[in-house]
Amino acid sequence: MILLTGATGNVGRELAALLPDARTLDRGAGADLGEPATLDFAGVESVFLVWPFLTSGGSTAVLEKIAAEAGRVVYLSSSAVRFGADTDPITRLHADLEAAVQASGLEWTILRADTFASNALGWAGQLRAGDVVRGPDSAATAVIDPTDIAAVAAAVLRDPQPGSTLTLTGPDVLSRADQVRILGDVLHRQLVFEPTPYDDARAQLLADGRPAALVEALIGSAERRPRSELVTTTVEDVTGRPARSFRGWADRNASAFS
Repeated sequence: MILLTGATGNVGRELAALLPDARTLDRGAGADLGEPATLDFAGVESVFLVWPFLTSGGSTAVLEKIAAEAGRVVYLSSSAVRFGADTDPITRLHADLEAAVQASGLEWTILRADTFASNALGWAGQLRAGDVVRGPDSAATAVIDPTDIAAVAAAVLRDPQPGSTLTLTGPDVLSRADQVRILGDVLHRQLVFEPTPYDDARAQLLADGRPAALVEALIGSAERRPRSELVTTTVEDVTGRPARSFRGWADRNASAFS
């Protein structure tokens, strides 16, 4: 039996479709990763763990609960961890979780995913209103389709690779301007990306009512993450087919932007 956390997220929805017999964390029944006493892993062999909080506090208790009732965890982390834990708040969080997972006594596999293609959905409102995307810029990375992350996760949940850290990327290193240009090609529109100064973006997010900790995590990640030229073959190595392109993701999700 496999239990999925984060089953309503961009990766989780895809993974739940690939593993229809898996259980999902039932928040409707009161299950909450923030309250380990509410969690029930009875009969579960493997847990797919997505950590939804901005700090690692409480993760040890959750992992102890998993270890007491299950034997294996697959943790969805970030490829930025390889740059060091102090790059930005989000990378630091993933580094802390990786350390907790490795110290848990569980059989573990860590999936370090690069920038999600689905992050571009955050531009949908702007693109429905016009042809300019404004926001803080970020270093280029090999953007990955969440469908590929889910495919790798399904494979290692079915056929464990204990003690492995797998880095997952898409096939192309893309900047945010590149992604906007590709979206324009798909939508048959002349789209433009206009970078917003980080301080201005921070002020706007705070004015919109976003929690300060979330704002600092988002801006810190955009501002301090290094450019990465890394492109791996992990998706193909694990699933037997090449990683999908950002253009392919955009084709499948074009309706979200119009």
